[in-house]
Amino acid sequence: MTAKAIGSMRAARKASTSLLQRKLGIGYGRAARIIDELEERGVIGPDKGQASGAFPRIFSFGTKFVGIFLRIFSQRFVFSKFYNLSILRFWIFRHKKILYLKDKLLLYLLFNLKMKQRTILREASISGTALHSAAEVTLTLKPAPVNTGIVFKRKNIYGNPEVKPHISLVSTDLIRNTGVTSGHTKLYTIEHVLSALNGMDVDNCIVEMDSDEPPILDGSSKLLVNLIQQAEPVEQDAEREYFELQEPVSVSEGNRSLIALPYDGLKITCTSADDRGIHTQHLSLDIDPQSYQAGIAPARTFTIYEDIEPLLKMGKIQGGSLDSAIVIKGDKILSKEPLRFQDEFVRHKILDIIGDISLLGKKLKAHIVAVRPGHALNAKLTEKIWKQMEALKNSPKKKSEPKGHVAKIFTESTLDTRRILELLPHRYPFVLIDRVIEVRGKDELTAIKNVTINEPFFQGHFPGNPVMPGVLQLEAMAQAAGVLMLRRVDGEDKLAFFMSADKVKFRRAVKPGDQVQIDVKILKSRGDKIVCAEGTCKVDGKVVSSADLMFTILDAAETP
Repeated sequence: MTAKAIGSMRAARKASTSLLQRKLGIGYGRAARIIDELEERGVIGPDKGQASGAFPRIFSFGTKFVGIFLRIFSQRFVFSKFYNLSILRFWIFRHKKILYLKDKLLLYLLFNLKMKQRTILREASISGTALHSAAEVTLTLKPAPVNTGIVFKRKNIYGNPEVKPHISLVSTDLIRNTGVTSGHTKLYTIEHVLSALNGMDVDNCIVEMDSDEPPILDGSSKLLVNLIQQAEPVEQDAEREYFELQEPVSVSEGNRSLIALPYDGLKITCTSADDRGIHTQHLSLDIDPQSYQAGIAPARTFTIYEDIEPLLKMGKIQGGSLDSAIVIKGDKILSKEPLRFQDEFVRHKILDIIGDISLLGKKLKAHIVAVRPGHALNAKLTEKIWKQMEALKNSPKKKSEPKGHVAKIFTESTLDTRRILELLPHRYPFVLIDRVIEVRGKDELTAIKNVTINEPFFQGHFPGNPVMPGVLQLEAMAQAAGVLMLRRVDGEDKLAFFMSADKVKFRRAVKPGDQVQIDVKILKSRGDKIVCAEGTCKVDGKVVSSADLMFTILDAAETP
């Protein structure tokens, strides 16, 4: 390759890296590593048909899909700390015919990139007044090695003791703040700092302070997010660890409650209201750095006017003012600036939750549903989640055993109810065959359905003169044909989906006490994927309904 060709290839590679960086909002180093991996997989690379060896631009393959992918799914589903794949998987399943191999390889790569831990590139400081002590404080963020976590360092105490906030260290005084105690070292009101670092995906950081609580600033985490961006988050050479909630967890206290549910990501659904039921607000949001920065970080703390005097008597909010909080007085809002959001109060509640759950010590994947949350209740929920995490960590790991083959193909000539339930995905009240009494080769089957007065559909379908709905007879034929098809398919986890019905005829009424004999016969199949069959339902040897059916067999993993 000539020097000119090498130079051209390097320039094209640099252009592709810069494009990827801009499109996905990631660092240049991360983008370069992705380009390397894409090149190794053969997704992009020198064009063998051109002497210049130019790299194609990464998002200009032969289809429009990748552009659509970027616009619709954005960082929230791919390059943020959490990503929910279900929507994209469904889209790919429905549109897979238009995707070229290179697109599929790119998607595979994007979804298999492991999220790296992050710290900051440089120090950054900010000063202000502490909310409760009214002390003047300087807070400095500093880079930290991998697996350090978030560590606070007290510069105003001899020896500069360090505290790594954790739910096991939470103080008993959680009135209007989240605090921790380690030995003789205490920290107060650290929830906004923890929230900003957690929300912006900073895993490792040293937070230096010359007081026991950080500055309240404007009452939100907006200025802290600006400080993090000034310090420039960067990736590190270690994968981020998550705790994926396995079982639902809940806590409640009077009319306040929090529930955490398993979820592929972090989602918070919150309802905020005061004791009078005024200013009730509701918001549900998937949390990632983009949604946090735009929709959560600017939300300011707030208080009820009547609570101010009692808090001052308790020695709280000595440094509070309208510069750092919103005051609710009856129906009026007291603030030095207009509300930043119409639902600013509930957004700040979510901000606090994000800070408080960071005391878990790991990134959390869960859907948290909160009604009138507060720091004390947030801490209780976090403690319960931590106990679940510890229980899973300490439980003896089961040796992985090869799974036995779940029979989705059958060779019996008759099937009882239990066996039918193994083959069909349906359950009461929609299992419409009771027994298979005869299987003739691979193409014919006879099943029965015993119709009783206890069938749920008789309650509303001609209750004075009960008649089995014709569409359910049609469904019974389809279920019998689906079972028969599974005799021909060699595989597991297959599902039969009804596609169409033709020449449908209903000849006689089916009433309680009748035993319906269902005969199905496969007429033709296309690669054992799409099947045409004929079916009849008989009572006492007389045909009551008949139809020609078409259905398809899909892998369970492929179904939308």
